[in-house]
Amino acid sequence: MINNLRIGIIGLGYVGLPLFLEFSKKFEVKGFDLSMKKINFLKKKIDYTNQFTKKDLQIISNKNINYKSNILKDCNFFIVTVPTPITKNKIPDLSAVISATKIISKYIKKNEYVVYESTFYPGVTEDICVKIIEQKTKLVGINNNNKNNKKLNGFNYGYSPERINPGDLQHGIKDIIKITSGATNSSAKFIDSVYKKICLAGTYKAQSIKIAESAKVIENTQRDINIALINEFAQIFSKMNINIYDVLHAAKTKWNFLDFSPGLVGGHCIGVDPYYLTYKASKVGHNSVLTLAGRKLNDNMHTFILKKLYKYLDKNFRKKKYKLLLIGLTFKENVNDFRNSRSIVLANEIKKHGHALDVYDNNVSIKEFKKENKLNIINKPKKNFYDGVLITVAHKRIKKFDKDYLFSLLKDKEKGKIFDVKNMFNQKKFLTI
Repeated sequence: MINNLRIGIIGLGYVGLPLFLEFSKKFEVKGFDLSMKKINFLKKKIDYTNQFTKKDLQIISNKNINYKSNILKDCNFFIVTVPTPITKNKIPDLSAVISATKIISKYIKKNEYVVYESTFYPGVTEDICVKIIEQKTKLVGINNNNKNNKKLNGFNYGYSPERINPGDLQHGIKDIIKITSGATNSSAKFIDSVYKKICLAGTYKAQSIKIAESAKVIENTQRDINIALINEFAQIFSKMNINIYDVLHAAKTKWNFLDFSPGLVGGHCIGVDPYYLTYKASKVGHNSVLTLAGRKLNDNMHTFILKKLYKYLDKNFRKKKYKLLLIGLTFKENVNDFRNSRSIVLANEIKKHGHALDVYDNNVSIKEFKKENKLNIINKPKKNFYDGVLITVAHKRIKKFDKDYLFSLLKDKEKGKIFDVKNMFNQKKFLTI
């Protein structure tokens, strides 16, 4: 079947597009996304993910992509890469996955494959997604319990968690070991063979779908907890007037010290995945203490940063309202995606307390930002204007700023403060976490 593979990718974002590009070099591939805007951008060779070369965009724009789902009608291997966010109450929101699964149900046929890449808690693939397809079609999911039934009118399914790191050009699909899984030995082997075509670093065939789902959900949870620990260290040492970055540089000389840095933790993975794990844990009767404590600490880190900034400004200026500039709006460095950004949460907190605030990020489209935020985003920071400047995201472009330029933004060069949250400039005159 692999020679006649026709892959349909549902969701053309940070995960789906790289898959689409690499698979299209090996197979016939169709891409579907509900967003007409995204599709039109791609056809015009506009990269809304900020991760492709002009050559890549040429390949993508020449391929079959559409915002109408009937483009998937001739596919026989479906891959789902839609977002799995959380609700305001911090519980998993599977609505996009459910919607994508219902769309696949219109087109999947006997013996064909569906593979999920979105972040799940253990059980979502088999207990929710497979059941939807079974309900919507006359097909049955082929698993180890029914695989020997020769009369079975069934489809194959698996799970292969995404490991894309947006903004990281050193770790693309070809460079990352890919976890794969299937509901039977034969389907797991076939799915693995498909991904081997593009994952040059290799694959790891998990023993079951639930194990693959579990591996995905703990990867970012582990990272979240480690960052929370460093953030707590930063808060402790701040009270002792000890620079956390100096402490970390010293500690990292030990060969097995884990290299994590303090800061704001947002985005679609680290700030979300722990809630998928703790949600499922609560369903099986486990109260997740450490995981939720780490999440709470990271979610409140912006408050610590602002208190520290205000403390220095109050000491120097002794006034109630300040003119501030926030540099860095995306959820992490070297991307243009500002969804779920803790920098924006921090900015809204400043605005809530009545301070005058400009925000700036030359990685972000001002037009797109204004559609979703009421913050005053500017084309260029004003010189000799601000009482304080916060730099929260370590973009390569921001790292190129000259320290004298940053000082030129301050109205009072003696009293004003530059808060370099990520310690990008390693300047003793700058305030850091």
